[in-house]
Amino acid sequence: MALFRQIRPAVTIFLSLSVITGLAYPLGMTGLSKLVLPEQAEGSLVHVDGQAVGSALIGQNFTQPRYFHGRPSATTGPDPADPSKTGPLPYNAAASVATNAGPTSKALVDRVTAAVAQLKAENPEAVAAGLSIPMDLVTTSGSGLDPDISPQAAMFQVKRIARMRNLSEDSLKNLVDDMTERPLMGWLGVPHVNVLALNIALDTLHN
Repeated sequence: MALFRQIRPAVTIFLSLSVITGLAYPLGMTGLSKLVLPEQAEGSLVHVDGQAVGSALIGQNFTQPRYFHGRPSATTGPDPADPSKTGPLPYNAAASVATNAGPTSKALVDRVTAAVAQLKAENPEAVAAGLSIPMDLVTTSGSGLDPDISPQAAMFQVKRIARMRNLSEDSLKNLVDDMTERPLMGWLGVPHVNVLALNIALDTLHN
């Protein structure tokens, strides 16, 4: 009986805190966020014709030359050929990670060199015009899921997309400018372009 009296307060406190912190608090915060910020609470999903096509917070691996491409991603996932192993799986939201490679890493140098060569091959008009390759098109972000690129990175791709879609460069430059999000209050943050939103607008422009 004495042992039970000693254990009961600990069990009571444990169960009470479990209910408060493990059930009541999460449900309360979820309900409040859905009331105050419903779109953000649902994951900032982007819809086209009523169908969810992605999230404004997570990048996608656009590879077709007719679309704007985002930052490289260092995330990994199960190898389709051998599930016991992992391999590159860009923008895998279940495995957000950076490369952790330093500037002296040969693997990093080799990857960036390959990315530069690929960008030059995909964008010969930009190279011929003397445009520099923006850093964010060859470097990964800390999360590997960055949904945005710099306006310069988008402009670098304009000539390729104009060629692939038979659009004028001016119309594409205007589109990039319209889709560029400016720093909050003019100074907080840097200009950036959401790649998914930009490509959705691009399809609308092309149609």
